[in-house]
Amino acid sequence: MKKKSLPLSEVYRLLEPGPVVLLATRGKDGKPNVMTMSWHTMMEFEPPLIGCVVSGNDYSFKALTETKECVIAVPEAKMIKTVVAIGNVSGKTTDKFKKFKLETTPAEKVSAPLIGGACIANLECRVKDASWKNKYNFFVLEVVKAWTNTAIKNPRMVHHRGKGLFVIDGKMVSIPSKAM
Repeated sequence: MKKKSLPLSEVYRLLEPGPVVLLATRGKDGKPNVMTMSWHTMMEFEPPLIGCVVSGNDYSFKALTETKECVIAVPEAKMIKTVVAIGNVSGKTTDKFKKFKLETTPAEKVSAPLIGGACIANLECRVKDASWKNKYNFFVLEVVKAWTNTAIKNPRMVHHRGKGLFVIDGKMVSIPSKAM
């Protein structure tokens, strides 16, 4: 192996946790917001638990802390420019749903809206554990209802590689694994 030292600040680019998603919240004031999020990971199969980092500087942090609920929407790759643009605007000063013409519908179990259009799925979530919120901005979310968009066939997701680089899912392969 030919090797070169890698700056520790670049490690995150190697361990990308999953697709870029949209996190929708609705604050106690009733105002909905949406942010782009790529720092999340599955923690448990059933019930589905998702760990995620929402910066204390993000407008969504306050709503998630207050209401303890949100929606995670998984956008299809054709939404990439909108998804990046959503992440570059603050919900404190902008109605992102209006600005980016996001189609919404009411969720069944949480107050945050579902995001339609080119989203592959929407996961209604409640905060299960926020004990690391103040130290690491880390929340554990429990998915309480999941929706899939049946109109999207062969969806492709977007993955963040850091510094403005993204990868879009490509060829899908099926390799049987031993059932647990």
